[in-house]
Amino acid sequence: MEQESFKNKEIGKILNDNFVCIKVDREERPDVDKVYMTFVQATSSGGGWPMSVWLTPDLKPFIGGTYFPPEDGIYQVGFRTVLLRIADQWKRNKSALLENSQSIMSALLARAEIGIKGEDSPPPFPEVMARCFQQLSESYEEEYGGFSEFPKFPMPVNLNFLFTYWALHRASPDGARALQMALHTLKMMAYGGIHDHIGQGFHRYSTDQRWHVPHFEKMLYDQGQLAVAYARAFQISGDDFFADVAADVLLYVSRDLSDRAGGFYSAEDADSYPTAKSKEKREGAFCVWTAEEIRHLLPEPVEGASERKTVADVFMHHYGVKEGGNVSPVKDPHKELRGQNVLIVQYSLELTAARFGLGLEQLKTMLAKSRERLCEARGHRPRPHLDTKMLASWNGLMISGFAQSGAILGKEEYVSRAGRAADFLRGHLFDVSSGKLLRSCYQGKGSSVEQSAVPIQGFLEDYVFVIQALFDLYEASLNQGWLEWAVQLQRKQDELFWDSKGFAYFSSEAGDSSLLLRLKDDLDGVEPSANSVAVANLLRAACYSGNMEWVKKAEQILAAFSERLLKIPGALPEMARATAAFHRTLKQVVVCGAPEGEDTKDLLRCVHSVFTPNKVLMLADGDSAGFLYHHLPFLSSLERKDGKATAYLCENFACSLPVTSSQELRRLLLL
Repeated sequence: MEQESFKNKEIGKILNDNFVCIKVDREERPDVDKVYMTFVQATSSGGGWPMSVWLTPDLKPFIGGTYFPPEDGIYQVGFRTVLLRIADQWKRNKSALLENSQSIMSALLARAEIGIKGEDSPPPFPEVMARCFQQLSESYEEEYGGFSEFPKFPMPVNLNFLFTYWALHRASPDGARALQMALHTLKMMAYGGIHDHIGQGFHRYSTDQRWHVPHFEKMLYDQGQLAVAYARAFQISGDDFFADVAADVLLYVSRDLSDRAGGFYSAEDADSYPTAKSKEKREGAFCVWTAEEIRHLLPEPVEGASERKTVADVFMHHYGVKEGGNVSPVKDPHKELRGQNVLIVQYSLELTAARFGLGLEQLKTMLAKSRERLCEARGHRPRPHLDTKMLASWNGLMISGFAQSGAILGKEEYVSRAGRAADFLRGHLFDVSSGKLLRSCYQGKGSSVEQSAVPIQGFLEDYVFVIQALFDLYEASLNQGWLEWAVQLQRKQDELFWDSKGFAYFSSEAGDSSLLLRLKDDLDGVEPSANSVAVANLLRAACYSGNMEWVKKAEQILAAFSERLLKIPGALPEMARATAAFHRTLKQVVVCGAPEGEDTKDLLRCVHSVFTPNKVLMLADGDSAGFLYHHLPFLSSLERKDGKATAYLCENFACSLPVTSSQELRRLLLL
C-alpha cells in the first residue's frame, strides 16, 4: 500500500485534506497495534497487515480493514473510494458513527476479558496435552511438514510442544509421531527456499506448500527461536544435520544482524534493487539466481564424473535450478521473479552423488565451495534495507538462541555472544533508577547506540522474553549474576502488569490514557504469547529463589486461560507445555562441584546432552555468599561424594541419592 496508495499524489491529497494520518510501527508499539487489530478482527472477516483503521478524535475506531487496492476492482473497493465515502459519512452522519463506535468498544471490552471465573483451577495437563497434540496432528501436512498448506510459517511454538509431548510419551505411538512431525518439518524447512542456502538464516514464511518460494524478509525473532528448535532436534536425534542448521542460523545473525555494541537488529527487508543502476526494488532480488548466472560462476568441469559435466550442472541439479526459472507464476503475482530461481534442495546428497558418479565427500566439498562462490558474487549486489532498531523482546529470544545452542552444541563462543547481548540490554535497554526495561533503541552514528527523545517503556513481552533469556544464559554460563537480574525483573513485571482481580498479566502498563484497552494475549503464534512464557518463567524463578508465591501466580495464569486450554489448546501450545511443567513439578538438577573441574564439566555436558523439558539446572559451587546458597538453604546440605563432582535430582527441594557418573545421571534424567 505504501507504493500503490500512500505515494499516490491524488490519494495523498484526499488523506491530507480529510484526515490526521498517523503511522504506527507495530514492532515498537505492539500495544497500540493489538487494540486496533482486535477491532479489525471483530468487525471483518479477518486481520493482518497492512492495517488501516479510522478513529474518532478520542481514538475510538469505527471502520477498519487490511489491504485495500488503490482503485476499485471486481471484488474489492479501492482505497480512494473508501476514503471518500468515510469523509462523506463523517460530515453527514457523524453522530451515528460515534454511537456505533461506542457500542463496538463496549463489546470489545467484554470480549477481551480473560480472567478467573468462579472457582476456576488449572486444567488437567493430560487432557490439555492430548487435545493439543490431536489438533496439531490434524493440521499437520504430511508430505512437506508444517501445519497448513500455505502460506506456511515456521511456528517454533508447535515444534517445541511436539518435542515436549514426545519426551513425556517416549514409548507410545503418539509420542513417536510427535517427534516425527517435528523433525520432518525442520528437515523440509532446511531443504526449502525459506532457508537461505547461500547467506544463511531463514526467511519469514513460505508462500507455497513445499517451503519453496518465501516472503524474503528475515526476522530476528524467527532466527532466535529456530536456532533453539534445531539445537533441540540435534539433542534429541543426534543427527549432525540439525546442529549444522542451528550453526547456520547463528552465523547469519552474528554476521548480518549484530550491532558492534552487542545487540541484535530486528530484520532485513524482502525487497532490494536488482542492480546498482535499478530504479525499482524487487522482492527477493538479493537472493535469487538465473541459470545463466550460475553457469557463469561455476564453469569448471567435474573431475571424476561419469559424464562430461560442469560444477554448475551438479549444483543446478541438486538445488532445482531451471533454465527458465523455477518459480511458478501463481506464486509471483507481480512478475518480480520471472526467469529467476529460488534454491531448494531437490535431492539427497546420496542421490545427487549417484546421479553424477561422485563420492559423497567430494560432492559435499563441491557444493560448499559453490555456495561460497555464489555468496561472494551476491555480496556485490545492493543489499536489502537493514532495520537497525533493537527490541528488548526479540533480543531476549536471540539470547536464548545463542545460550541454548551453546549449551547443547558445546560451543562456548555462542554462550559468550549471548552474554555480550545481555550486557547490551543491561547497558542500553534497562533503566537502573526505576528498575524498568525499555522497549527499543537504535544504531547511531559510528558505533554509538541511540535512544528516542521519549523512550518507550517495556511491555510484558519484553520482560518475559528477557527473563527467559537470563535463565537460559545462567544454565549455559552458570554466572549467578544473570539469575539475580532475572529475579529482579520478575518482581518488576509483577508490579507493572499483574491483574490482581482476574489474574494473569496485562500486555501493557496501566496509566496510558491513549490506550483504549489493556489486553492479555491469548495466542501462541510466530512468537509465543507473553503469558505462556511467563508461566514457565515463574516456575523457574520459584526453583531458583525458593519464592513459592510465584508457583501460585503460575497456577492463576493457567486457571485464567483454562477454558481456552481445554477447548483449543492448539492455539496455545506453549502454554500447554507450561501446563505439564506446572502439574509435574520442575526437576532441580543440582551439580555440586568446582566450576572448572573436569568431573563437574562432564556432569554438566551430560545434562545438556539430554532433552529434559521440565527441569532447571544449578551449580552448587560451595559459595555460601552467592545468590543460590542465600535463597536455597537446602543446597548447603548437599555434598560431593568421595570428593568427586556429584549430581542430585531434586523435586520441591527434596533430593535423590547422589550420583557421580554421567551414565548414572543420564539414567536419572530419563526417568
